[in-house]
Amino acid sequence: MEYTQVTSPNYSYIFNFESDFIHQETLRWMNKNWTMGFYYVGLYMIFIFGGQHLMKNRARFELRGLLSLWNTSLAIFSIMGAIRTGPELIHILTHHGLYHSVCVPSFAVQDRVSGFWTWMFVLSKLPELGDTIFVVLRKQPLIFLHWYHHITVLLYSWFSYTETCASARWFIVMNYHVHAVMYSYYALRAMGYNPPRRFAMFITSLQLLQMVVGCFVNIWAQQLKNDHRECKVSNVNIKLSLAMYFSYFVLFARFFYKTYMSGVRRKQHQTVSPEDYSLLKSKQH
Repeated sequence: MEYTQVTSPNYSYIFNFESDFIHQETLRWMNKNWTMGFYYVGLYMIFIFGGQHLMKNRARFELRGLLSLWNTSLAIFSIMGAIRTGPELIHILTHHGLYHSVCVPSFAVQDRVSGFWTWMFVLSKLPELGDTIFVVLRKQPLIFLHWYHHITVLLYSWFSYTETCASARWFIVMNYHVHAVMYSYYALRAMGYNPPRRFAMFITSLQLLQMVVGCFVNIWAQQLKNDHRECKVSNVNIKLSLAMYFSYFVLFARFFYKTYMSGVRRKQHQTVSPEDYSLLKSKQH
């Protein structure tokens, strides 16, 4: 598939590390190394369940300062990613239409700014596994949604990069924006602030909306391919992505119901978090 040159957003400033980005080089690296993700996932599983066993009879670590730094760093990274990738999606929808946004991967191939932050997004799914370190060391209950989400996002993102999947434009922009809000919320919580309950509910609603849009993007891509339109998304990718997004929707919808609609109330001094694993566990007993 050859790509017609398209216009890019008029960025007010481009950093050197963005202008120096070359998609073909990172693509070659990922094609050779993406299967390493399975080894990282294996080590991750050994750590979280082995760590839980080791921590069983040990006192929990507080790690509040380190947790604040961790969430603040991820919040800043996600905000930057949202700022640098969002304009490209808006520009494409405005000037080239929905078809281009789903089927033409110019965001990675031709736009060096969004291309760089796409690469950063894919790589970030590895260090984001570190979220679980805090869950284990602080002896918080580890629910299925947590580790299933981390594992599947890592493997799917790395695999999709090898295909230069066009629909990833939507997934990356949505994820950056949701994570910008979510990790900012987590940072405030770790610092001792207690944002109102409705803010946590808003974040979970954003996550559910992300899953719905993800499903529709995949369905739209499949429909375009069925109509014999040229679309840079493989059938395998569509099936994997649709299954992943639908499973996320079911799990997050279940979490939303149990957290906000089941009628079970927490103690007054506690605050709900959209991925507060101890909260979900407490509601199950």
